[in-house]
Amino acid sequence: MNQKIFSAPYLLWMLLFTIIPLGLVVFFAFTDSNGAFTLENISKVGDYASTLFKSVWLAAVSTVICLLISYPFAYIISRKKDHQKRIMVMLVMLPMWMNFLLRTYAWMTLLEKNGLINKFFGLFGLGPFEMINTQGAVVLGMVYNYIPFMILPLYSVMLKIDPRVVEAAQDLGATPSQVLMKVLLPLSWPGISTGITMVFVPAVSTFIISRMLGGGANLLIGDLIDLQFVGNSYNPNLGAAISLVLMVIMLLCMSIFNQFEENEEAALL
Repeated sequence: MNQKIFSAPYLLWMLLFTIIPLGLVVFFAFTDSNGAFTLENISKVGDYASTLFKSVWLAAVSTVICLLISYPFAYIISRKKDHQKRIMVMLVMLPMWMNFLLRTYAWMTLLEKNGLINKFFGLFGLGPFEMINTQGAVVLGMVYNYIPFMILPLYSVMLKIDPRVVEAAQDLGATPSQVLMKVLLPLSWPGISTGITMVFVPAVSTFIISRMLGGGANLLIGDLIDLQFVGNSYNPNLGAAISLVLMVIMLLCMSIFNQFEENEEAALL
């Protein structure tokens, strides 16, 4: 009885902010403006297949870049002294104390044609380079904004890896690449899977970054969903259908990744 009482707030929270919103998305996706059942909204999603593919591709590229940067960085932090760990973790989290929009606006100032980066290159007679309103700028914005979500899970997992395990592998003749592939990667896999999920999911559905750094030529699926709920193109039914398809795709991606993770764990056992 006590367990049911204590779990009631969590159940209420899930009902109000998870189950009911998802139910509304499904309802609007399969109905028209009059509330009648239709599959037209779902069929129209195919018209935006290229945008959806581009969104998944850019999110995947951003996730891979975050992983490649974060993995050695998290390992280095985990091997520092306690006071150094606290300082470095604080530096990782420091940009997150600033508003998301302000951080993205800062990159607009840096990347624009007359921005600080082009002015710096101009000192050496280079440029100006077209950096703003490109896919590269969108990827850069995603990496910058979401990389803490990759570093922190990796860091928390690597803290639990006993340095003596690495030393034992080295004493047994393992090369640095073998230590990485046979020891560090398997032991840090939970942090890798968590980090990939925490970066890929918001990256694939972002719309602020693509709008501010990518311009109108780099519209992503998040922008399309947003446009269905504001302005002259107001169509919540189509917006809900695109959102539903996007959620299904993300669930499929996460399921495939989790299956790969289970196979890795089974191989270790």
